[in-house]
Amino acid sequence: MNWVDDRIHVHQYLKVAELNENGQDNEFYRRVFLYINSLPSIEDSNFTNLFSGKKSTDIILSLDDNQVIQDEFLGARVDWVNKVERFDHGGVCNRSFLLRIKKKDKRRTLRPYLQHIHTVSDDIEQRRSELKLFINNGPSENPVNGRWRSVPFTHHSTLDTIAMDADLKNKVKSDLENFIKSQNYYHKMGRAWKRNYLLYGPSGTGKSSFIGAMANFLNYDVYDIDLSRVSDDSDLKLLLLQTSSRSLIVIEDLDRLINEKLTTTTLSGLLNFMDGIVNSCCGDEKIMVFTMNSKEQIDPAMLRPGRIDVHIHFPFCDFNSFKYLANNYLGVKEHKLFPQVEEIFHSGATMSPAAIGELMIVNRSSPSRALKSVITALQSNGTEGKIGGKGKRLSDSASSPAEETGGANWKDSVPGAKEVRKLYGLLRLKSCKSPSSFDHDSGMIER
Repeated sequence: MNWVDDRIHVHQYLKVAELNENGQDNEFYRRVFLYINSLPSIEDSNFTNLFSGKKSTDIILSLDDNQVIQDEFLGARVDWVNKVERFDHGGVCNRSFLLRIKKKDKRRTLRPYLQHIHTVSDDIEQRRSELKLFINNGPSENPVNGRWRSVPFTHHSTLDTIAMDADLKNKVKSDLENFIKSQNYYHKMGRAWKRNYLLYGPSGTGKSSFIGAMANFLNYDVYDIDLSRVSDDSDLKLLLLQTSSRSLIVIEDLDRLINEKLTTTTLSGLLNFMDGIVNSCCGDEKIMVFTMNSKEQIDPAMLRPGRIDVHIHFPFCDFNSFKYLANNYLGVKEHKLFPQVEEIFHSGATMSPAAIGELMIVNRSSPSRALKSVITALQSNGTEGKIGGKGKRLSDSASSPAEETGGANWKDSVPGAKEVRKLYGLLRLKSCKSPSSFDHDSGMIER
């Protein structure tokens, strides 16, 4: 029935040329190009070009010359034509996008529709841009280029490389996906659109790799704050003000920095950094991530809900995680030595995933030799887990961090190797109130 509707309504045509009158690139043409090629209706076009993206698995669709694509906005249907006029001499052509809109809809929808194109194209550009890792300078360093210097963020960890219970992996992804879709809800509730994670556990269990996986999943830049380079509380606030939206703000080894007095930042300054007024006014869509080896000597005020929304524990290896590492590093799912390894783990011996992964990498040409080296290391160094965990098996932990703080607690989660290694882990969720609850702030997430 579209042809009937077209005949009885008067249309207006608006042209978006590739070049301005002075021959320079038309910025709005580029935005329309990004917007149109992101529309789901591009698949309905008679001719659509397919291109490979940055990743080998990415396929990009692009509207072919002189093809029409339909869009709908605020109940009004519009058409776009990718118009190309070619000339014989030198193969020169004029390119433009032609927008057709009903005159009766123009006054109501045109301006908000054009603004909508700006917003969507900005989002596309930001997601496609190269991720960066920002590191803070000291107050007296490099004042010309500001307090942050950046390098390309090339971490290869992804959430897909993390081995965990399928339901819990879906909850991790769902929590992040729901966060990035919840702007209106957070603003309606009068809360800053932010979320704070605590990753805690011994060294070598994959906390830094998990941060890389989060950044790649969200396509967020990373701001890695070195508190030893921060002069005082005001300086920390200024650094926060200079971070951008859609970013991960990371402080690693926070417990060590505090307990060994390696920072001049006060507890009050850190608390304000986590949820103070500056935090609420320095841009939206940010995730703060703090890492610690242990929470035992940390002021409880720092771990309360609102300052920490999600707790994730990174433990030493157990037998299940060992089997994943063996499959991942050696391509071995079953082996005659597995029962011996399992017995050693059940006796209480344990190691970090990073240490086990390194032994497997060195001996990867011979799975049997690699497994024997792990057995030898577990037998001789099996007290590593007991020393780091005060003699406790991970499963013997008596208290739940969620019960202590009211935040979400993802137990036994994501042990992994360092940056050059793939991640491994298993998250086991315990809530602050009910075993079936996913997150203390689950009501804050748009469904």
